[in-house]
Amino acid sequence: MNKIIFTALVLLNTILVFSQKVNYKLKMTNPQSHYFEVEMILEGLTDKQIEVKMPVWAPGSYLVREFSKNVNQVFAFDENKNAIKTVKTAKNTWQLQNALKGKRISITYQVYAFELSVRTSFLDLTHGFVSGSGVFMYVSNHQNIPGQLEITPYREFNVVSTALPKAKISVSSDSNKTFDFSNYDHLIDCPIEIGNQVEFQFMAAGVKHTVAMYGDGNYDIEKLKVDMPKVIEAETQVFGENPNKEYLFIVHNVVDGQGGLEHMNSTTLSVNRWSYSGAEYLGFLNLVAHEYFHLWNVKRFRPIELGPFDYDKENYTSLLWVMEGFTSYYDELIMRRAGFMSQEEFVSKMQNTINYVEGSVGSRVQSVAHSSFDAWIKAYRPNENSSNTTMTYYSRGQIIAAIFDVLIVDKYKGKKCLDDFMRSVYIKYAKELNRGISDKEFKMELEKFLEMDLTTFYAKYIDGTEIIPYGEYFSKVGIDVTYTGTKKPSFGASVKQEGGNVIVKSVRSGSSAEKAGISVNDEIIACNGFRVDQGSLEGTMNALKENEQVELLINRDDILFSTNVKILTYEKPQFSFTTTKNEEQKIFRNYWLR
Repeated sequence: MNKIIFTALVLLNTILVFSQKVNYKLKMTNPQSHYFEVEMILEGLTDKQIEVKMPVWAPGSYLVREFSKNVNQVFAFDENKNAIKTVKTAKNTWQLQNALKGKRISITYQVYAFELSVRTSFLDLTHGFVSGSGVFMYVSNHQNIPGQLEITPYREFNVVSTALPKAKISVSSDSNKTFDFSNYDHLIDCPIEIGNQVEFQFMAAGVKHTVAMYGDGNYDIEKLKVDMPKVIEAETQVFGENPNKEYLFIVHNVVDGQGGLEHMNSTTLSVNRWSYSGAEYLGFLNLVAHEYFHLWNVKRFRPIELGPFDYDKENYTSLLWVMEGFTSYYDELIMRRAGFMSQEEFVSKMQNTINYVEGSVGSRVQSVAHSSFDAWIKAYRPNENSSNTTMTYYSRGQIIAAIFDVLIVDKYKGKKCLDDFMRSVYIKYAKELNRGISDKEFKMELEKFLEMDLTTFYAKYIDGTEIIPYGEYFSKVGIDVTYTGTKKPSFGASVKQEGGNVIVKSVRSGSSAEKAGISVNDEIIACNGFRVDQGSLEGTMNALKENEQVELLINRDDILFSTNVKILTYEKPQFSFTTTKNEEQKIFRNYWLR
């Protein structure tokens, strides 16, 4: 009897779930106003109280952006078009009062969209771009309900590019503009480009890829059809499979390219429109490599905190150094494997990254784990003091990935590398367990794979801020590392000519400038009684020796004062890499950088 009752309850719940729908209609009647018009249609919901919410952030971009600030008045109506009282109860929450259970409810609102980035939405007379978390609300506690999105483009827009599948059974007369989604996460994980963008396709790793190009640029479609697959094939080999049947690149060719944002089966890239020749072209392919690698690393193999998402607040994790740092490591390694970079160029880039990281004052203050956790309040909100207190988990994580890679290459005598470890955790957590990984589990999996205790390594270099003994690790793959940092006289402040004024832009902690009381935004008018511009000031300061003093005339808030600067020395950690001729190490290096 109990079994029969249980089966009946499961069947009833299944029927209720499938009878519930949350559909959306998206219009853009007047693109010049920059407003998307959205209608949500709720069907079959039996809640006593219905709440709709707008996310406060976009997954993949770790900053609370308060998308509800762009929402105009929200109205709700029943199936007879009678108004349902709607009350805003929080910054991103609207409550529908006295809605009839199970009946059809229509909710309408407008979204102002005039910020063209990979994580925000935009609309004007040239095109529309929808980043779903800033446009589509969700029903509280019902994010798992499936539905359809019907798009009505502006009359002069002819192309809709999205990774959302076209509707199998369309509620609209135009099935080409109606799309299915399995749940809310799926809906907002598929950005949408609407306009007259150029589309082209190619096959790579057995997957159909579409590229949607918005904006003019010097791109060569036939060349991209050859080079982009090289990157994709090389990355697919890392994990042994490509989980997609189709994949979409949305590319915004603009003046101020801003990077990319990853999704399960698509990405949005923002690049300078003249990026398709010379070194800039390699930068574009590098960006492709970075965002495409996220297809596995972060969108499937992910920190346990990043999914299911809480769209109401920050989702903290200390593993962004793996998700972004390891991806930054692989985007350059893949460029090497795909034939776009030599071994020497890769080693030179690694040297430059290490010198950037270790040469930063913030590297001695903020650990890479701390940097990951605090991304929400520091990484995307830099100020004039950030260089003194923070370090990016991208670059620091990239270095740590390289260290683990050479450790694996050395342990397995050139038969295994970091690929094998990444493949193993991808299979276990993303495919078999179908969940994210915790900090503790990631460390445990690394220790198991390397057969070594990483407690001290973590304490010093991941949870701590010590300088890694690079020579000890890179010697395993035939690279000699020489420390080249030396103490030098240093002013410790950077300046920039703005109009006819010399303005202080940054001050290093503990520097000569800081001890003299100089602050960011001060105007330096004169040195030792002589008026200066940027060139003459920098020339004077760079020529000074330790303990020499100069008098600077400062303007701060239209108040003039003088200060004496005593020049102190500063040692910036720096390293130089050279390859060795040891044959065994050379074999390991060739395997590592194959």
